[in-house]
Amino acid sequence: MIHLFNRASLPVSRWRNGGGETREIISYPPGEAEFDWRISIATIAADGDFSTFPGVDRIITLLDGEVELYSDDRLRQRLAVNQPYAFRGEDRISARLPAGASHDFNIMARRGSYVSAAETTRAAFVPPVEAAGVVMVISGQWQHGQTLLAAGQGAWWENQGGQFVPLSNDALLLWGTLLPSFNHGL
Repeated sequence: MIHLFNRASLPVSRWRNGGGETREIISYPPGEAEFDWRISIATIAADGDFSTFPGVDRIITLLDGEVELYSDDRLRQRLAVNQPYAFRGEDRISARLPAGASHDFNIMARRGSYVSAAETTRAAFVPPVEAAGVVMVISGQWQHGQTLLAAGQGAWWENQGGQFVPLSNDALLLWGTLLPSFNHGL
């Protein structure tokens, strides 16, 4: 089953440190205290440390702005817009914002339960049938069945995501998949 979302209407949770906010798309399984995977959009409003998530693999994709990631006061990665960057949740990372606030798309997957991947595409996208996942339109228009999706809109699913087809020359789609790992449930 496909669940649609619009970035502008997602609920907002402010960070305790005052450095930003999160718009959660889904924490899976829903209603549980601990997630197997979580997908969200964050606003980073100030330089600061990322929260650590031991045992969780993370993928961050910069949507706009400039973000530099540091470990032990050394530059680790300059994020590029629409280019996913993966790191371990237990890594101590701080963000610096050379040009002010930024927005990013986040996928977190519990290691040993799910393996995550993320990328952008301009071509039709069909996720593996057994994969949970998410898409968000970066630009242009996309179609899923009879549903049209525009920039800032997207969908998530638990399995059988179906096909997402570009309808315009400027179409760019951010996708993420979550495949159960071989250790899941052991």
